[in-house]
Amino acid sequence: MSLGPTVPLHEQLRQKNIGVVRNTTEWDMVVIGGGITGAGVVREAARQGLSVLLLEQKDFSWGTSSRSSKMVHGGLRYLAAGNIKLTSHSVKERERLMNEAPGLVEIMPYSWPHYKGQFPGPFVFNSLLALYDGFAGQKYRKFLSKDEAQYQLPSINTEGLVGATRFADAVTDDCRLVLRVLQESERDGATLLNYATATNVIKTGDHIGSLSVKLEGCAEELTVRAKVIVSATGAWADKFREDHGGKAKIRPLRGSHLVLQSWRLPISQSITMKHPGDGRSMFIYPWEGMTVIGTTDLDNPTMNGIEPVIQQHEVDYLIKAANHLFPNAKVTTDDVVSTFAGVRPIVSNGGLNPSSEKRDHSIWDDHGLITVSGGKLTTFRLIALDVLKAANRYLPALNWKDRNQDIFRQANNIPDKLNSLEPAIQKRLLGFYGSKIQELCECVDSDGWVLVPGTKTYWAQVRYAARYEQVKHLDDILLRRTRIGLFCRDGGEIVKENIKHICMKEMQWDEAAWSGEWTRYQEIWNKSYSLPTLN
Repeated sequence: MSLGPTVPLHEQLRQKNIGVVRNTTEWDMVVIGGGITGAGVVREAARQGLSVLLLEQKDFSWGTSSRSSKMVHGGLRYLAAGNIKLTSHSVKERERLMNEAPGLVEIMPYSWPHYKGQFPGPFVFNSLLALYDGFAGQKYRKFLSKDEAQYQLPSINTEGLVGATRFADAVTDDCRLVLRVLQESERDGATLLNYATATNVIKTGDHIGSLSVKLEGCAEELTVRAKVIVSATGAWADKFREDHGGKAKIRPLRGSHLVLQSWRLPISQSITMKHPGDGRSMFIYPWEGMTVIGTTDLDNPTMNGIEPVIQQHEVDYLIKAANHLFPNAKVTTDDVVSTFAGVRPIVSNGGLNPSSEKRDHSIWDDHGLITVSGGKLTTFRLIALDVLKAANRYLPALNWKDRNQDIFRQANNIPDKLNSLEPAIQKRLLGFYGSKIQELCECVDSDGWVLVPGTKTYWAQVRYAARYEQVKHLDDILLRRTRIGLFCRDGGEIVKENIKHICMKEMQWDEAAWSGEWTRYQEIWNKSYSLPTLN
């Protein structure tokens, strides 16, 4: 790709980081995997003063951490299963995240409709919620009569309805959460590289202390040394362990979702329900001005860097649930704007039913290769602390302890350009960008704050992504840095020319480069973010 007369800023930043890697003899810690778990580990390691490098083979949050159900929840079902410790930790971390990152992690009202003869009934459910609220230190729950439920949940199926229970959890943009955590770690000295594949971890004597790294677009293969290596690769976590005699532990489970325009299925809160077919718990919820239906829970054994893809039977399953809960909606595949599927890295206990597998995280230490997998988005900080505990034996100079510090820094100065926006939007952008809010405002052009049609995304955010956020490909911008590819039909075809103008200016792509990137993006979107093609 042509870089033009000068090297664009995003490439300068990348080359600077590559230079740091080449010139560092040994790192205290190298983390493989740029999802929320890897980001959390790097955040905590950097604040402890460790020299730490993060490597991601694709883009930051490319995997599960951009394709989750977006929920920062306390794990109510884990409480129902008797896992009180996990639920307590999750609820407290949820409250922490809402307090530290308002605008990014926001409270979401939830409702559970109660139907005659369906378990759990109002008494049992509200008893569980009493514990749930107790962990949070405040009361969110409220029982709604049948009339109240019908008023708050218009068009809901009323056959056998006896009432509903309202409670609260939180929602986020999972990819932006990862990026904010990485932003904070970089400020504390961490080095971050995407499109950097760890091809091999190397054992010298009885210690795994180095790895080979292949950079996309570069023939050179780097050798990186570290006192301890952390594999936080989620569903791919077995790979390096098996290379050195470890046993496979991960059961990849696919969770698929449908995205609809909000007017087609308008709801103001998340609704938790039981699927009429198999009784599994699932959600229909508002997110970023859209309505999402999810999720499934199915084995996804084929990984190998291949993006997970929704299957037709999952589409039918999710639409059936929506039309059961809202019988007058008559949702069809024509209403689906996009889809996404993520793979949960579940540490298997040998259960036959995917939904019966536990969601706790596990850590293995194989001679200096520390592997972490499983766990919840909500508890990424606690998972990171457990990883540091495991790594402590390889870092004798580390005076490790949990200082219970904030994850996120707040912006010190609020730019004047934000004042023209409504307070809620200011809050949202401050949550998304934190201390980088000034740089975002510098990306506002002479037309001011202009929204991408059909989204809550401003064109300034697209410019910021292309300029500052280490993007390498068009899908980095449209599927992760922003969600234009999820919210606009056909992946954003309607705004193609505007996107092209920004990318050619900020990334200095010529016509050939743009054409190649658009073709590449279309292939990704059609395969992994659209409805499956019927044969």
